[in-house]
Amino acid sequence: MQVVFVHGALVRDGQWWWEPTAWLLRQRTGVESRSVALPSCGEATRDETHSGLAADATALRNVLDDVDSAIVVGHSYGGTVIAEAGSHTAVTHLLYVSSYLPDVGSSQGSIMSTETDPVAVADNGDGTISVSGYDAASFGDRFLHDADETIRRRAWERVIPQAIGAFTTPTTAAGWRGVDSTYIVCADDRSTSPALQRLHAQRATRSVELPTGHHPFISRPDLVVEQIEAFLR
Repeated sequence: MQVVFVHGALVRDGQWWWEPTAWLLRQRTGVESRSVALPSCGEATRDETHSGLAADATALRNVLDDVDSAIVVGHSYGGTVIAEAGSHTAVTHLLYVSSYLPDVGSSQGSIMSTETDPVAVADNGDGTISVSGYDAASFGDRFLHDADETIRRRAWERVIPQAIGAFTTPTTAAGWRGVDSTYIVCADDRSTSPALQRLHAQRATRSVELPTGHHPFISRPDLVVEQIEAFLR
């Protein structure tokens, strides 16, 4: 059994984002984990930054091909990657953190556009988009207000452009269908509204609400590990 983490949009270095939870999980259970490198975020071994959602889904499937069984944990955009990856025999459980369970034909951009206060992004004119109008302080206040100042600064250093295709490509699969799943609603999230989270949580097998911001795997890894532990076998 392994835990496979899929990080959110517009950031790099997935292992860094998940490390507080990965470390605690290893200490408590001995279970190892890995974070999927997303080509649309420039994390591939070759230059696939413009590949978009399809390449990210393939990257997830390639990781799953290497394990006998896995709990897949998706954060934010990571849920859309899980959907597009489709069903896989290695997956025993899906855990969503302030994330999405899109129907076939949905795109990340169309989901985000339903928010009353969506995160602002700008087209860079080179096939990528970036968060717009933020600096280290305002980014930290919106995305990591329940984390300390050092973590906020390190997170801002990992904010990057991402292939626009990750946002505009409609999904062709719904990998969450027919798989046991848990949805973590982050009730104090200032990025993805709790209302939108609860809408997608209705598609999961069960849901739980945590009093955290957008990144509980950083600010409260103990609460996320508790959810993972429930499905280790």
